[in-house]
Amino acid sequence: MKKNIFSLLRAFLQLKSNEKEDLVKRATSLCVLSLLLISFLATPAKSQSAVDILAKMIDAMGGRKALEKIKDTTISGSMDLTQMGLSATITVYQKEPNKSRFDFEVMGMVITQACDGEIAWATNPQTGMTEEMSEQQAEYMKRQSLGNAIYLEPKKFGISFSYKGKENIEGKDYLVLEQVYADGYKSTLYIDPDSYLAFKGKGLTLNNMGVEVEAETFFSDYKNVDGIMSAHTLVSYQDGEEFMTMTITEVKFNSALEDSLFAMN
Repeated sequence: MKKNIFSLLRAFLQLKSNEKEDLVKRATSLCVLSLLLISFLATPAKSQSAVDILAKMIDAMGGRKALEKIKDTTISGSMDLTQMGLSATITVYQKEPNKSRFDFEVMGMVITQACDGEIAWATNPQTGMTEEMSEQQAEYMKRQSLGNAIYLEPKKFGISFSYKGKENIEGKDYLVLEQVYADGYKSTLYIDPDSYLAFKGKGLTLNNMGVEVEAETFFSDYKNVDGIMSAHTLVSYQDGEEFMTMTITEVKFNSALEDSLFAMN
């Protein structure tokens, strides 16, 4: 953080009511986007025409046996929020198959969004109380709470995948895989044909006004963490404009996360 927490908290308390509401909306949209980004870190595809690509992706990521052993994941990092002119820290928890929690700290506030597999909820920064998300936000949260089950057991969750050919990005052809969820939501993953790791993800997210916009995320700085390849730098764009850069500082697997961590208080 560029300023100390207390000065930032005082600044927040001095904001007008409508300015506070705008900040809360922006933080909420950031949480939704961040979960979208994390979900793209390990979302290969499966269909009759993409079986070979899937197999190579799983091998590149560390292998099926290694991925099947992951019961939960904890990701910590920092964000530079380009459009907002702010810096923040994040911690994301995911427990297989469909639980997630996102703790986002900015301006001295900690905003939490989570899903226990059925209920999607968030803390209200103005009141400190927990509240269930709106129907639209909950749909995004529940979908993005799916972990490795997305590709280890896609049929169980009504997910289908298809290979869409190649697309040239800055002089290089990438493999394009489309993922379709049971509710019709679509996302696209661009795979590096040399490493078979994700280079780019694209899908819809909610902006600070609650409007769906196209989000693109580029992944780089892959590192081997306990035998699993994980991107440590993510740069995101909304409708073609840079939105934020996320730098992941730590990835941990199998920390025995309790279900209570994801439950609404």
